[in-house]
This record gives sequence, structure tokens and C-alpha cells, in this order.
Amino acid sequence: MLERFFQLQRHGTTVRTELLAGLTTFLTMAYIIFLQPSILSGRLFGMSTGLDFGAVMTATCLSAAVATAIMGLYARYPIGQAPGMGENFFFVFSVLPAAGAMIAAGAASGRIDPAATSPWQIALGVVFISGLLFMLLTLFGVREMVYQAISPSMRNAIAIGIGLFIALIGMRNAGLVAVGDDGLKINPHFASPDLVVFFFGLFLTAALFARRVSGAIVLGILGAMLFAVLLKLSLAHAGPAITESPLVAGSRLAKDFAPSWQVVSAPPSVWPTFLKMDLVHALSWPMMPFILIFLFMDVFDTLGTLIGVSEQAGLTVDGNLPRVRQAMMSDAVGTVAGAALGTSTVTSFIESAAGVEQGGRTGLTACTVAVLFIVALLFGPLVAMVGCYPPASAPALVVVGAMMLRNATRIDWANYAEALPSFLIIVGIPFTYSIADGLALGLIAYPIVKAAAGQRRDVRGLMVLLALIMVAYFVFVRSRTG
Repeated sequence: MLERFFQLQRHGTTVRTELLAGLTTFLTMAYIIFLQPSILSGRLFGMSTGLDFGAVMTATCLSAAVATAIMGLYARYPIGQAPGMGENFFFVFSVLPAAGAMIAAGAASGRIDPAATSPWQIALGVVFISGLLFMLLTLFGVREMVYQAISPSMRNAIAIGIGLFIALIGMRNAGLVAVGDDGLKINPHFASPDLVVFFFGLFLTAALFARRVSGAIVLGILGAMLFAVLLKLSLAHAGPAITESPLVAGSRLAKDFAPSWQVVSAPPSVWPTFLKMDLVHALSWPMMPFILIFLFMDVFDTLGTLIGVSEQAGLTVDGNLPRVRQAMMSDAVGTVAGAALGTSTVTSFIESAAGVEQGGRTGLTACTVAVLFIVALLFGPLVAMVGCYPPASAPALVVVGAMMLRNATRIDWANYAEALPSFLIIVGIPFTYSIADGLALGLIAYPIVKAAAGQRRDVRGLMVLLALIMVAYFVFVRSRTG
């Protein structure tokens, strides 16, 4: 049955490989289960947004499972989905303050009863409406047309940019580099417990990869986790001269990592946030720019991830991706479901590249991820152990990022009109720390450079329209909302 539905032999894979790939993707995504509620509830920042931590965690798992299951069963691609990083910070630091200001102004004028709504309810309404717009754009084929308009060189550039982005995320999660207002800085304290765990996992994963050991990535993650547990226990019996040193006491291993001896726990209730979004006030004029920003971020985050992962997996046929509309529908449905449950925008996760590198090629990989998100609700303590300590899964991201650079050979470097916009995407995605913003740089540059080079026939009208929309978006919308 699985062979007939997912066509495993045609894609050169097996049930075992797909299940292992799904486990790999899930392990690299598991952090979102606990990071998402920490962000949306405000607990990560020492404040309260009004959103219940447990309800957001359950909403995160359920929305991820729904969206990823649709990706696996409807689109049949090996891509995991969950509430996206970037969108969640925008939700807390931009949408919530704007909604709060609107409530305060409305209460002063008597237009809004502050007891009848709250900023987080309006923000969930904004996410819900943006999800409905995603669905309309997908149903009318707009997102599919955008995909078809992007040149092969730029598609491969997206894969490379995402590879660098994944590697940067891995190094940041490990504590090897810090990303701040003054740029990137390396952590010179290589004796830090976090970096010791990271380098152990990196060298283990690289060795297994080089020896072509089946399951190298997931074995690397599990090996790093085991090493972290042993190191944690060893430090617990060390003297105060070691445990109280700034290098050890300030590490995530000492502060965040907690080996779990409990296996099963009851999932938190979703009722505190279920269907609590405020659609009426979300449709007011002050909220419209935020709906557009969520729309932009999800369309291009998903588009970029879809292109990058599909190029890495070799799933394109004659330069096109079959069932692209179905793939794009999954995040739209996931976003609508997520907002109804109580979480922010759902999007495709670039960590899916880890599962693809492990051999995942069909929707069975995504279905495995979806099932594991449901299982995670019951095995919260074990998932928390993986999710609370990113340095253990960071080596997998760095290795996968390195593997994605192979797409550089597919870019038409001899044609500068293709090479320059592609290069802007490659450097733009990691340097802006955003798939959407990096992709926008290339989309703006492409028609301009092509026209200047006398290659206007290669530019579709949609690409010109996209470039104009990107410029208008940054000038009139993004610049005013941060």
C-alpha cells in the first residue's frame, strides 16, 4: 500500500529510509515545540503576553501535524511544517504592541471595550486572515505562477542560500557564533561545554557521513545527546572550581539542559486559546499592514524552502516541481488551523533538508514527522530534553548546509545577468537572516540586470510585477512596521 501510494521504488527509497528521514527531520525541528510557547507566552523574555504556555505548545504540535500530514498525503513531499521562526517574533514584538495600542486608543474613544478583547486575540485574528489569503492565492494559482517564473539559476541559488542559512542557524544554536547588531562574532571559548558537545557531534556526524553509514545524521544527533548527558553528569560531580567557573556556569548545558528520567506526561489543554481569535478588530485598518507582512513572509519563506529542498532532493522534472500547488496549500491550511488553535503562522521548515539528506524523498517522510508531532504531546519530557538543548542537533544542520552547496555547479555563472541576482540571493538569505528578505533582493535585481544586459526576453512579466511589488512593500509597508 505504501509503495503504491508514495511510489517508493520510483524515487529510489524504502520504508525504512523514509521513516529514518522523518525521525531526522523531527529531531532537528523538535526545538519549536518548546521554543514557540516560550516566545508567544513571553516567558522567554521575562514578560507575559496573555497566551497560555501549555495551550500554545499543544496548538504548535497539532498545527504542525495537520500541515505536515497534508504535505505528506496531498503533495507527497518530504517537508515538515510548523509555526515559523521569525513570524513568531514579529507576532510578539510588532503585532501585539500595535494591537495593544489600537485597543487603548479605541477604549479612550469608546469604540472598543478592552474587557471584550485582548492584543493576543487580535494578533491571532491577523494570522487567521493571512492564512485565508494564502489559501486564495494558492487556489487561484498565484503562488504556483511565482514558482514557475523564477529561473533555474535562481532556484539553485535559493538552495545554496538556504544551505548557508541552515549552517548559520546550526552554528548559532551551538553558541559558536553570535548574531548581533554589529554583525557575526565567533565564540573563542572552545572549552565551553556547549562547544565541546557541538564539535563532538559535528566530527561524529561527518565521520559517519564520510563512511556512508545509514542514518548518519540521526546517529550524530543521538550520539551528541548521549555525550551531553554524560558530560552533564560528570560536571555534577566535579569540584566547585569547575562548576562555578563562568565558562561552565554560563553554558546552556548547565542552565538549560535537563536529562529526563520521566517518559510520558499528559498533554496540556488547548482550550485557553482555541477559537479565541478576534476577527472583527483584526480586519481594522491599523492591522492591515501586519496582514500583508505575514502574507509576504509566509509566501516567500515557503516558496524558498520548497525550492531549496526540492532541488536538493532532485524532485524537479524538466525544471518544474510537480504538485507545487498542493505543497503550497499545506502551509495555508496549517496557518488557518494554527490560528484557530492558538499559535502563529505555519510555514515549511528548512530543517527538512536534514531528512532529505538522510534519504527522504516522498510524503512518507512528512507523514512520519506529522505522527511524531502527535506522539510528542505524550512524550513531552523526552522531546523537551532534545528541544531544550540545540547544541546537540546543531551539527546536523551544519553538515546539511555543507551538502546543499553542491547546487552551486548548476548556476549559469557565465551569464552575469543570471549570476548576479543569484549571488544576491545566496548572500542575502543568511546575511539578512531571512529567506523572504534574501529572496526579495534577487527578485528585485533580476529584471533590472536582465534588461541592462539586453536579455529582456528572458524576463516574464510576472517577474517585473514581483520586483515592483517588492520595492513597494519595503518602501511603504516594511519600513513603517520594522
